[in-house]
Amino acid sequence: MLKTALRTLAVATVLSATAVTAFAANPKVGGAAMYENKNIVENAMNSKDHTTLVAAVKAAGLVETLQGKGPFTVFAPTNEAFAALPKGTVETLLKPENKAQLTKVLTCHVVAADAMSTAIEKMIKDDKGTHDVKTVGGCVLKAKESMGKITLTDEMGGVAHVTIADVKQSNGVIHVVDKVLLPKM
Repeated sequence: MLKTALRTLAVATVLSATAVTAFAANPKVGGAAMYENKNIVENAMNSKDHTTLVAAVKAAGLVETLQGKGPFTVFAPTNEAFAALPKGTVETLLKPENKAQLTKVLTCHVVAADAMSTAIEKMIKDDKGTHDVKTVGGCVLKAKESMGKITLTDEMGGVAHVTIADVKQSNGVIHVVDKVLLPKM
C-alpha cells in the first residue's frame, strides 16, 4: 500500500512538473505572464506594452469578437508602435466617428487561423520567400523571413518585425510586432 501511494505521488509530481513546463513555454509580454488558458483579450489586458491596442480594441467594439472561439492569429503592435504613427493619428482613430477606419486598421492585424511561427515560416519557404497573408480586415500582408525573424509588409509598404512570437492563447496565438500595419485607405 505504501509502495502504491509513493508511486501515485511520483506520477502526480511528474504530471504537475509537465503542466508547469507547458505554461512556462509561453513568453512574458509587457512584463506579464501569458496563459494558454486565457483568451487574446484577457492576456493582452495584462501587458503593459499593449494598453493602446487594448483601448483601440475596446473603441472599435472588437472585444467580444477577440474573446470568441477563434482561432485567431493576432499581430499585436506595442504602445511604441502606435506612438510611432504620425502625431494625432491614434487620437483621431479613437474618436467614435472614426470607428470604421479604426476597425479596418485593427482587423488588418488579425488572421482567421492559429498560425504559429513555424507554420508561417513553412508557408514563406513553400512560396519561395514571400507569403501573402490575408487578414480578416481584407488586407494582404507580405510575410518574409529576415535574419531568422518574420517580417510583415503592409499595403502601404511599412515593415513590421515580429519581436515576440508564438504567445499561445486559448483561442489562437499572438505575435508581438513593432509597427502598426496599415491598410490602403
